[in-house]
Amino acid sequence: MRDLKIPESRHPEKAHRKDNAQPKKPSWIRVKAPGGKGYAETHKIMRENNLVTVCEEAGCPNAGECWSQGHATMMIMGEICTRGCTFCNVATGKPDDLDAFEPGRVAHAVKKLGLNHVVITSVDRDDLKDGGAEHFAQTIRAVRHQSPDTTIEILTPDFLKCDDSVLETVVEARPDVFNHNLETVPGLYPEVRPGARYFHSLRLLQRVKELDPSMFTKSGIMVGLGEDRQAVMQIMDDMRAADIDFLTIGQYLQPTPKHHAVERFVHPDEFKDYETAAYGKGFLMVSATPLTRSSYHAGDDFAQLRKAREESLAKA
Repeated sequence: MRDLKIPESRHPEKAHRKDNAQPKKPSWIRVKAPGGKGYAETHKIMRENNLVTVCEEAGCPNAGECWSQGHATMMIMGEICTRGCTFCNVATGKPDDLDAFEPGRVAHAVKKLGLNHVVITSVDRDDLKDGGAEHFAQTIRAVRHQSPDTTIEILTPDFLKCDDSVLETVVEARPDVFNHNLETVPGLYPEVRPGARYFHSLRLLQRVKELDPSMFTKSGIMVGLGEDRQAVMQIMDDMRAADIDFLTIGQYLQPTPKHHAVERFVHPDEFKDYETAAYGKGFLMVSATPLTRSSYHAGDDFAQLRKAREESLAKA
């Protein structure tokens, strides 16, 4: 029986890789261990509804803070991914069949938590003809039905092996924010994100804007994987050419010795420099700190994003 709590079972595709040393984290990376009443209540609601969260599956360092405030990022379509990215802690293998009742359970949990803003993500499902696009759409509609005032942010896979029309299925469900992470600079894709294609992911986000110019688009990258500053500046330019509104930049943290090595810990001052440069390039919203993750403070960030657009339109 496969036990996803055991790294060797969780990541069989990485078993042949040599171990990479895990350097000691600097003071600005350390976070408090999860706990408290709010954390326990969020955990209880997730288990009662048989839901998976990327907070747990990806080992997010901010889980304690977010869960204590009743925030969690729902991960739909199971806990097993069809890709084997070398940075990611989500289990790899053959996923189970889709659960037709999952959209309703997600909607129930969102209502129970009283969320003003929810982030919904998923594993990659290359085994499905539409990559899970219809399941995303059903989940968005279910949340809208039960919590009409909740804003919805989705963080999707790249739908690389699907017909182009599947993107329309997701966009037509009208999420408030469409997020798809580029993750790293193109030169590192063969090692870090071998199953993906940089320009396909970039084009995906550009097509969202073409389908619905009013929809906010968002993407993020990690640093500390071996990229240089020039490559980060270029990816910002590529994103702006695709009319992406919101950029996140965070420090890569190595889940296990079998994962891609941390090449360096980027100092907070460098993150501040990236933030300044990104705003200068025209992003409406930028979150660039060592602990930034795609859904970290997503609700507050969405409010600022909407305000930034209003101010930008007022100046036009």
